[in-house]
Amino acid sequence: MNKRWGIRARVMLAAVLPVLVLAVVLTVYSTRSRLADLDEALSARGRAVARQLAAASEYAVFSGNRDALQQITSAVLSEDDIAGISIVNNVGEILARSGMLDGQLPPLPSSPASGPLRLVKGPTLRLIEPIRPSRLELDDGFAAITPGVAAQLGEEPLGSVVVEISLRRLQRQRDDLLWTSAGSVLLVMIGSILLATRLSRGVSVPIREVAETVTRIGQGQLQERVPVLGGGSLATLAEGVNEMAARLAGAHDELVRKVEEATSEMRARKEEAERANLAKSRFLAAASHDLRQPMHALGLFVSELAQHTHAPESRRLVQRIAASAEAMDNLLDSLLDISKLDAGVLHPNPRPFALQPVLERIAAEQRPAAEERELRLKARPTSCWTYTDPVLFERIITNLVSNAIRYTASGSILIACRKRGDKVRIEVRDSGVGIPAESHDAIFQEFIQLDNAERARVKGLGLGLAIVRRLAALLGHDLSLRSTPGIGSVFAIEMQSAAPEHELELSAQARTPGDLKGLHVALVDDDPLARAGMESLLRSWGCRMMSAESPEVLLKMMTLSTSPLDLMVSDFRLHGEHHGIDVIHAARSKLGPGLPAILISGDTGAETLRLAQQAGIPLLHKPVRPARLRALIHRLIGNN
Repeated sequence: MNKRWGIRARVMLAAVLPVLVLAVVLTVYSTRSRLADLDEALSARGRAVARQLAAASEYAVFSGNRDALQQITSAVLSEDDIAGISIVNNVGEILARSGMLDGQLPPLPSSPASGPLRLVKGPTLRLIEPIRPSRLELDDGFAAITPGVAAQLGEEPLGSVVVEISLRRLQRQRDDLLWTSAGSVLLVMIGSILLATRLSRGVSVPIREVAETVTRIGQGQLQERVPVLGGGSLATLAEGVNEMAARLAGAHDELVRKVEEATSEMRARKEEAERANLAKSRFLAAASHDLRQPMHALGLFVSELAQHTHAPESRRLVQRIAASAEAMDNLLDSLLDISKLDAGVLHPNPRPFALQPVLERIAAEQRPAAEERELRLKARPTSCWTYTDPVLFERIITNLVSNAIRYTASGSILIACRKRGDKVRIEVRDSGVGIPAESHDAIFQEFIQLDNAERARVKGLGLGLAIVRRLAALLGHDLSLRSTPGIGSVFAIEMQSAAPEHELELSAQARTPGDLKGLHVALVDDDPLARAGMESLLRSWGCRMMSAESPEVLLKMMTLSTSPLDLMVSDFRLHGEHHGIDVIHAARSKLGPGLPAILISGDTGAETLRLAQQAGIPLLHKPVRPARLRALIHRLIGNN
């Protein structure tokens, strides 16, 4: 039985098949019996006619009275189904014949048959009955003939009677009987199908109701119930499904209640965590701002101090102070990058650019740190171009190279680039300690350092790779890691390639910076220490300075000055109701909208960055690295 059949089909099959088989068997048996009876009745009638004819023609055959024989055959021919009659003597001579004999049958026998014969050929039945002499008993008790003569006569038949009967009427009766039987089977089948249909509906309809209700319950309609149809097992099934649905509805309500309670609790904890996070962010912002102010001034003073001539011991101290200030600056930069990424205020500005100048610049900046650890750092030449944000891309590769230097004790570090289809793959390879496979994901999490349990500050805060992963995700680049402990690691990032644009490359070369001697700079900062440090650093670069602690004083000095102003540098947070962006707008309203300007701020919050981006003014966070400040000044002056 097909396993995919439904209940209705199975019930109908179970109801129809036995009845149909029984009807067919009984009909076949009855028909065969009836056909056999008809055949036997016809054969028996034919044999009776043949025997009667043989007895009636005995004397005429014996005496050779052909007229009597002809009369006898003609009288018998009037019987139903008798097609022909012949009487032959013992030498095969036909003494009398009536009707038509079937030519398809064999010729009449030339000698009398020793016993009755039966032969069927096509639509004709031939019966042959021997004509035997009979003994005559006289009243005197003496035989009419001697026993010897009687014996002799009894041994040899006088002739044969041949009766041919037509089977056509029998065939018609057979056909009628077969059609009647087939009709009976058809009627039985139709009746059984109708009965099975009624029975199947009585079974399948309740089960279908159960199935449809269970389906709706499974789809979440727990209020659905099965109508109780029928009795016995069907009623028990419906009641069981209803009880199950009621229990499911109760369990669902209980689960919803618990989920709502858990959700409410989670919402409360989330709000508490958000308040704690907001408080932490406010604390970090305030602490960062207060910490960045002296660090900013320190960096400026150290940078200026390093430009003077010192004795060897003093220069060594200056270098150590500068290294410490730079380490603190790196830590603050990492925290600033994480806060920007968390705040979602970084918006990529992708454009096509050549990779070779960027990779060479990163290698040049990181090479002194590599040489201090006696490592070889090399950037393999490449002609590839890519399409991404160059600033964020440089930050990614810089962090990877810095991480490779930090965790490589000996050997080399290679920055390589190759093209793969429409992608560009940049790899940073090192021969460092390597990373176990189970830690590949952990190292990209914040503050995770595998071999820095003592939290040595020389190894950073553990934010470099976390920044790399977040920047790669922001830019939509694929980041991968392949590493073997004790052999080294390969960090790779894949980006979209771009067609070379030689005009842009030449334009970038045209903006190569010169010195800043004679540049007229206006500076406003309400922190005396930071203002003094910035002024001293810019003067050491050859700039002419105009500085003030308030916007009002600076704007008055600009009005009285006869020398054109080349650049304006302003702190973002100033005393009073105005901030640095307002001061720059005021200065541009006096001197023209093309006045280059730089914002400097110790605030690391998202709002400060958003305002600077909306105003289109570059923002440097304190502590400002002198090299970064000088590069930005060159770019702004070169674009004007």
